[in-house]
Amino acid sequence: MSSAAPTAPDAAPGQAPRAQAPAPTGARWARLRRAAARHRYDLLVGLLCTALAGWLTHGLWPDPSGRVLALNPADQALYEWFLAVDARALLGDFGLLSDRLNAPDGVNMMANTTVIALGVLFAPVTLLLGAPVTFALLAGLNLAGTAMAWYLLFTRLLRAHPAAAALGAGLCGFGPGMVAQTNSHLHMTAQWLVPVIVWLVVRLLRAADPLAGPAAPGRAGGRSPGRAEGGTGGRADQRRMLTSALGLAAVVCVQVFVGEEVLFLCALTLLVMAVAYAVADRELLRRALPGFAGGMLLATGLALIVLAYPLWFQFAGPLGVADGMFSPAYFSADLRSWWSRSPLSILGDDAAAGLTTGPAEYNAFLGWPLLLVTLGCAVWLGRRPLVLACAAGALAMGALSLGPTVILDGQPTTVAGPYRLFEGLPVVDGALPMRFALAALPALATLLVLAVDRALRGTGIARRLVPAAVGVALLPVVPAPLPTADRPALPQFVTAGHWRECVHPGGVLVPVPLPTPQEPWPMRWATAADAAFGLPEGFFIGPYGRDGTAAMGTWKRPTSALLTDVGRHGGRPIVGEAERRQADRDADHWGASCFALAEGTPHAEDLRATLDQLYGPATRVADAWVWRHRA
Repeated sequence: MSSAAPTAPDAAPGQAPRAQAPAPTGARWARLRRAAARHRYDLLVGLLCTALAGWLTHGLWPDPSGRVLALNPADQALYEWFLAVDARALLGDFGLLSDRLNAPDGVNMMANTTVIALGVLFAPVTLLLGAPVTFALLAGLNLAGTAMAWYLLFTRLLRAHPAAAALGAGLCGFGPGMVAQTNSHLHMTAQWLVPVIVWLVVRLLRAADPLAGPAAPGRAGGRSPGRAEGGTGGRADQRRMLTSALGLAAVVCVQVFVGEEVLFLCALTLLVMAVAYAVADRELLRRALPGFAGGMLLATGLALIVLAYPLWFQFAGPLGVADGMFSPAYFSADLRSWWSRSPLSILGDDAAAGLTTGPAEYNAFLGWPLLLVTLGCAVWLGRRPLVLACAAGALAMGALSLGPTVILDGQPTTVAGPYRLFEGLPVVDGALPMRFALAALPALATLLVLAVDRALRGTGIARRLVPAAVGVALLPVVPAPLPTADRPALPQFVTAGHWRECVHPGGVLVPVPLPTPQEPWPMRWATAADAAFGLPEGFFIGPYGRDGTAAMGTWKRPTSALLTDVGRHGGRPIVGEAERRQADRDADHWGASCFALAEGTPHAEDLRATLDQLYGPATRVADAWVWRHRA
């Protein structure tokens, strides 16, 4: 095509302008190699974190659908159901009140730890490969992602030596509490946004300090996070304050839909550290407080605007709960657990398992060597503001983890714990004290990072002694692979889609026996079908306790109680006209389209005979018996 477009005045006659030729492939590879060389330590640490996470969770990977975390299989079934329901957001079929469990009432998704953000993010994986694959992925990625996020924070914010940062990040991502919570508590291990929150808070502080420049934070062994080289001419950096506040509000909003408990622990720890830092550096407090407080208020206000409806829905909406259902006195960390070794560590002590409520709650268990070395590092680092802030944060969270009354060797003492300050406070009183130990981990890790970094950049005996001491102290907390086991295969009635012959998508299918918090296994049926149908009753938190307080699960209908009893003990109860009428009322209440009993269910023949008496003869569909009901 000809063109009358003018050429440049100095162009040679007859020479048309040409587009710049793309860079040769060799040049692109050279740039990639240079980038890889610059970030070689980052890449190495990322690979090590991924490999360690994969090793810890490798027992799930031969067959995610057929394998289970042996120490907490019930919660795994629950979280797989959460992921299946969350993934339906990609299909336009999701609401904060889900009708896919506890039919006909439903389940308040905000009142349960439904990891909505993770479920939506990994929805393509769930819909293509199934929720068990997503669960296995997240079990490992949460550990690796959390560790890597802390490594980047230590190297970028504190400018720590990569080796020092790697040691601290390893403790943050793979510490005893994190590994224990990987036993099916995805909402507690998804902490990879916490370092982002910390970075944004520090960024806001620096922007609010007229004497701090927007650039360098200094090395870990040098200036504190509130100081930097350069300056802004005696003025706070309004632009960076604004962007920091906006970013903080956005990340907080996302974290609410990942895990609110982690956000609460992070906020409380940062509050304690901020107060300690301000006391240690009053000049910074005087200079930065007005701008910093304004930025935090802006971030809080913006987050509340976005979260107002979800939080209202959680506490006051349909089936919402405003109280906790777990006793703080029961879920308190035993004082001895702090200097004991986790049974999930390679050098673990199985006898220490009795110091906590279960294998998912080994939240302290740091051991004497690590506690003593961390204390020595804190003393060696001196009275710098960041050191004092980290020490204060770790001590405060450790003290709160002991609960309202200090327990030693499983026996309550006469010593009151600081957690009593929270007793009676709405919402906050429902927190599990022993999980405050998880918040102490990053503060302790930061002290180790500061000490190892200072040693590696110095000379003399400390250059070798400090890293060696920290390395040896970390050996007892090196984790072992999580125990896994086989779980029963799902019936072809579900996996091959035969369920569609008795219930339409969105309808209610009643598996026999019905799911309960203690035995939620039938929820796997709905999970395998991508939560395309609903179930009655189940495993969830709802307002079914005394006077509408929080409780696990709901009340059993008479027919459900009858079938549960037969499923546990066998036998063929006498069924009369009254039982049949009640069975019809219960089926109508649930909105049930059909009842299904899988081949191989314990006491299957007795259950089948009971259902035949209640609803008439069964129809065989694949490897299940089906009783259809008017929906």
